[in-house]
Amino acid sequence: MALTKVVPNIIAVANNVTNKTVGNTTSIPSFTFDGAGVVTSASNVAISGAGITANTVANSAFQTGSVENYLRGANLDFGMRNRIINGAMVFDQRNAGASFATNTGAERYTLDRWQAYYGSQNKYTVQRNAGSVTPPAGFTNYIGATSSSAYTVGASEEFSINQYIEGFNWADLNWGTASARPVTLSFWVRSSLTGTFGGALRNYAGNRSYTYSYTINSANTWEYKIVTIAGDTGGTWAGATNSGAVIVGFALGVGSSNSTAAGSWVAGNFQSVPSAVSVVGTNGATFYLTGVQIEEGSVPTPFEYRQYGAELALCQRYYEKSYAQATAVPTNAVSSYIVFNLGTNTYYGGATGDVSQNLNTAFFKVTKRANPTVTTYSYTSSVTGVASNGWTGADLAAGTATVAQVDTLGFNVYNGSGSNRTVNPGAVIVHFAASVEL
Repeated sequence: MALTKVVPNIIAVANNVTNKTVGNTTSIPSFTFDGAGVVTSASNVAISGAGITANTVANSAFQTGSVENYLRGANLDFGMRNRIINGAMVFDQRNAGASFATNTGAERYTLDRWQAYYGSQNKYTVQRNAGSVTPPAGFTNYIGATSSSAYTVGASEEFSINQYIEGFNWADLNWGTASARPVTLSFWVRSSLTGTFGGALRNYAGNRSYTYSYTINSANTWEYKIVTIAGDTGGTWAGATNSGAVIVGFALGVGSSNSTAAGSWVAGNFQSVPSAVSVVGTNGATFYLTGVQIEEGSVPTPFEYRQYGAELALCQRYYEKSYAQATAVPTNAVSSYIVFNLGTNTYYGGATGDVSQNLNTAFFKVTKRANPTVTTYSYTSSVTGVASNGWTGADLAAGTATVAQVDTLGFNVYNGSGSNRTVNPGAVIVHFAASVEL
């Protein structure tokens, strides 16, 4: 039988065309149809076996993991591959593109999800799009570190840019078991220096490390790098929990005591390879990074662009603000504040004899990883813990925006100043920021 006419849900056949088997053969049938769908001619068209093979998934491809590897090898995208959040450096909720000094403590978050770590303060600054160079094709932003001096790194010191990945986003890789799966790290990097640079993957406990190295060949030129890392079958790794699982780090200068040879999992807390280039060792040296992706498997795929709103929501699981995205935290007298409408009630809770206690709730846009630290800011002056009068904008007393009862969904605010607010009662306005980074 052969095909003579095609209409919706009907295949008409006749005896005028010989049956042909479509598969791994040397020819396939070819049909010509008229406007009514009637076959007007039929012939056999020769094809090469290689042509079929190149576009066929063999039976073996349906073994565990093989389909994924086939898709990677063919550069066919499938969603939610990238375990890094904000790998394209789009979101900078805290600073809104302003330069960030490493002058407090030993670590601070910069762009969303990216932490700056420093063994000594004020040795480098961090800024989105520092130096205003053109990013690689397909990207509009990057994170930039600029050395502030020619600093000699101590043996036990570390300077680096890191992202901490949550257990829920890593547990399926089965690290710490015999079934641990490999991952591939890919990224675009640019530096004013050349040579061998280093970095590391570490567990959250800091007692398992895999250091890696890569070479920047040309100064002030974007270069694409790929590092494949075997899954760790040893050590202790977080399971499907909201705690930290893995730290992905890019070294800017690491001392000898914190460096070890690349290419294998070892016990200990190491951040780079011996004799790697130290960015903080050259005054004014730059290190720029974007398009960071880490994914399961040993074959890198093109960078996964998620929708703007989806990527922002991933960031807001760890940090959220009331300010507009283009506004740094804190900034005086900007909109998007939280309004509590109290009517004519007083605004005081917690003292004997108070007229009424007004406990006001603000809800987060995104459920948080855990109960966050919430800081309130005056609308007018950005003073912490202070509310502003909703009618005049004037600051109220200290403690008038005291935070209480924080959970993953929101928080309460009340007047903890110690006195009733009776002047111009009614709406008060505040800003806030909520942080629960790893």
